[in-house]
This record gives sequence, structure tokens and C-alpha cells, in this order.
Amino acid sequence: MYALFRRLQRDGTWSRILIALQALADAAGRITWDVSVDSSIVRAHQHAAGARKKGIFKLSRPVGIG
Repeated sequence: MYALFRRLQRDGTWSRILIALQALADAAGRITWDVSVDSSIVRAHQHAAGARKKGIFKLSRPVGIG
């Protein structure tokens, strides 16, 4: 079943189905083409983004053992 899905995806069948369904819905007045854009930006602190703190690095085991 997955192989069929992938084949239909690769050859563009799903895209053509979506376009046809959207055209029918648009012609029937069932689609509202409103666009909403949010341009807000929230900056995270460097430590919240996963950056390592300089000088604080502990090895899980001593070097040279194992």
C-alpha cells in the first residue's frame, strides 16, 4: 500500500487531485482565500538555544581509561 502511495506521490497524481479539488471548491465558493502574515520575532537566550557555556565541560569518564 505504501509503495502505491509513493508512486502516486512521485508521478504527481496527488498534486493533480489537490489542484482539481481546490478548483471545484473555489468555483462553488467554498474557499476563502484570505492571507494572514505574522512577522513577530522572539529571540531566545543563547543557553536556551542549546549553546555550550565556555569553560564548563565535564567528561563522562576520565581521559585515557576505557
